[in-house]
Amino acid sequence: MKHIKTIHYMRKQLIILMMLLTGVTVFGKGIERPKLVVGIVVDQMRWDYLTYYYDKYGEGGLKRLWNEGFSCDNNMINYVPTVTAIGHSSAYTGSVPALTGIAGNNFILNGKNVTSVMDTTEVAVGSDPKNSAGKCSPRNLLANTIGDQLKIATDFKAKVYSVAIKDRAAILPGGHAADGAFWWDRKAGNFITSSYYMDKLPAWMINFNRLNKTKPDHDLNTSNEGVTFTLKLAQDVIRHERLGKHEETDMLAVSISSTDAIGHTYSTRGKENYEVYMQLDKDLAKFFRTLDQEVGRGNYLLFLTADHGAVHNGNFMNQHHLPGGGWNYSPTNQTVNDRLSKKFGVSGKYFKAMMDCRIYLDRDFIKANGLDFDAVKAEAIKVLKEDPQFAYVVDYENVNSQSIPQFLRERIINGYNRMRSGDIMVVLQGSHQHGNVSPDYKGTSHGTWNPDDSHIPLIFMGWKVKSGHTSKPTCMSDLAATVCAMLQIQMPDCCIGNAITEVWQ
Repeated sequence: MKHIKTIHYMRKQLIILMMLLTGVTVFGKGIERPKLVVGIVVDQMRWDYLTYYYDKYGEGGLKRLWNEGFSCDNNMINYVPTVTAIGHSSAYTGSVPALTGIAGNNFILNGKNVTSVMDTTEVAVGSDPKNSAGKCSPRNLLANTIGDQLKIATDFKAKVYSVAIKDRAAILPGGHAADGAFWWDRKAGNFITSSYYMDKLPAWMINFNRLNKTKPDHDLNTSNEGVTFTLKLAQDVIRHERLGKHEETDMLAVSISSTDAIGHTYSTRGKENYEVYMQLDKDLAKFFRTLDQEVGRGNYLLFLTADHGAVHNGNFMNQHHLPGGGWNYSPTNQTVNDRLSKKFGVSGKYFKAMMDCRIYLDRDFIKANGLDFDAVKAEAIKVLKEDPQFAYVVDYENVNSQSIPQFLRERIINGYNRMRSGDIMVVLQGSHQHGNVSPDYKGTSHGTWNPDDSHIPLIFMGWKVKSGHTSKPTCMSDLAATVCAMLQIQMPDCCIGNAITEVWQ
């Protein structure tokens, strides 16, 4: 009997050893998971950058993803507006602004203009505590994330970290229970975090900053080196926090911010955009090699997506006899205010804010002057509808009763948070952007419904992923559902997506 127990014990130990050697983590009976999940969001990456630059990419970076991974080639964003904070929060929650509460990069909350991650109760860690760059947390996010669900599933033993140049791109993907989120403080010239996560930076992070510090106010975001710095930091997180080397599955969220800043400045074509994507390709190849060495090829599950795309510059389009242009907020604001002042006999600012094609009426002003809110809103919509720049002008609260294409109506509803999104949305004509429209303007923007902004990459690679492509319609919300299905954990609490089973079956 004792001999039989010894055999069973030795057999059990051998199985555990084999799992450690192969990188498979087993939770309970028959539940297998990878050692590490890695999410990469490339800010402002259009889907067609995968093919437009394909012949220029090296073998180990984006081309490796395209050839070894499973690509969802018809992946769309299922809400408007299409902006950074919403994209990062939606990708990792599998949800939409209506439920996450992240209504934009900025929005009105309790009567105040806030950023998506603003939190004045926290202070900077890694720079001057008074620095506003550190007054951040994920508390404005009303949903949880893949990382949060992984924490719950492993009794909070899993490690979850996130890194980016932008604060919102680091904080929102990490979720509420992350062990750490690190972003760039331009004033300090180094990466920081906030007191929400820790009281002081770990020793390895202090050393990283010492070796990579720049002069104060150095604009890393519009530089190719922003890509390199971010992925160097991601590699250090893997090594020093030993991600992928624990009993439980760990997670790392990485966002590349410089591609967005450079796109805004120089648009979707030209030397600058080409160079930043070549740098990204080179640095991703190095990052993938680090994952292969530190975690083991096939032992990590990786996905790459974008938070939004970008329209082609309107001047560029017009030069080639194609429609394109932009909407300048200021003249519209002035026109509507003048008309409403005349209509209601009260001069003043009827609009509190205009953000990402969202318009907030100034409720305090309207109430203080004894005006009927619904009447003011109806008149504002009437005036806006006279402007040919707008395909539609939408009353958020009554969108279902308006004559709008069904797919667009659904995206507007998904993007509307009742407490945070404002009162009216203007829908621009196709190939148009909101922002600068001057003849010498050479940049770009995003935020609209059209495929330029909403068609984004979604590629999975690594653990259990089949190589291949699909043109089946998928959407941003499906990402979190897919990852959680592969990990066999509950999807995030506000997730509305469906698992893309072709990725692994």
